[in-house]
Amino acid sequence: MDAVVQHPFARVPIPAPKGHQTFRKPTREEAEAAVRTLIAWAGDNPTREGLIDTPKRVVKAYAELFGGYANDAAKDLERVFEDVQGYDDMVVLRDIPYFSHCEHHMVPFFGKAHVAYFPMNGVVGLSKIARVVDTYAKRLQTQETLTAQITAAIDEHLQPRGVAVMLEGEHMCMSMRGIQKVGVSTVTTQFTGLFRDDPAEQARFISLVRAGHPPR
Repeated sequence: MDAVVQHPFARVPIPAPKGHQTFRKPTREEAEAAVRTLIAWAGDNPTREGLIDTPKRVVKAYAELFGGYANDAAKDLERVFEDVQGYDDMVVLRDIPYFSHCEHHMVPFFGKAHVAYFPMNGVVGLSKIARVVDTYAKRLQTQETLTAQITAAIDEHLQPRGVAVMLEGEHMCMSMRGIQKVGVSTVTTQFTGLFRDDPAEQARFISLVRAGHPPR
């Protein structure tokens, strides 16, 4: 069993991924104090008029931007519709917008997610797939991990004959800082089942994703 780390702002226990230590969540007041510290470290006065309420706004925004920690993909996928009149080909959702934050620099990355699966026991509502994308995107992430988590959630909870996920993303940690290269697109993919075992199905998925998208 993992140890519990007594965070200096310890209050509420937060579950951690397997193999990671747990920690305790700071209070809202402690989070606002941390924002004031960062403002001062950046070189500005957190008590001036334009910044006096910024810590409250930042904490409120973080609750929304990182709301995925409070969501469970299993609940998004728990209702399956079995009456699909014998449909057994792939279901594809393309161009699902997502916004996330790089876990290394805590700056945004964003783009489009494309998700497909071959139904086994039924289908889920189309909005539920988009909710799964949001559940994992609204956390501190890498694009590679985000791709794998979306794939694993659909594969585990729907148990389809195959899952395909492609993410396209632009990373502000690459365009705003560091090498400062704007407009670079990163593409990640993950396949299971039929998509993993049959290159023709991978190609068909990619063709459907690209259909109607003019080449850059």
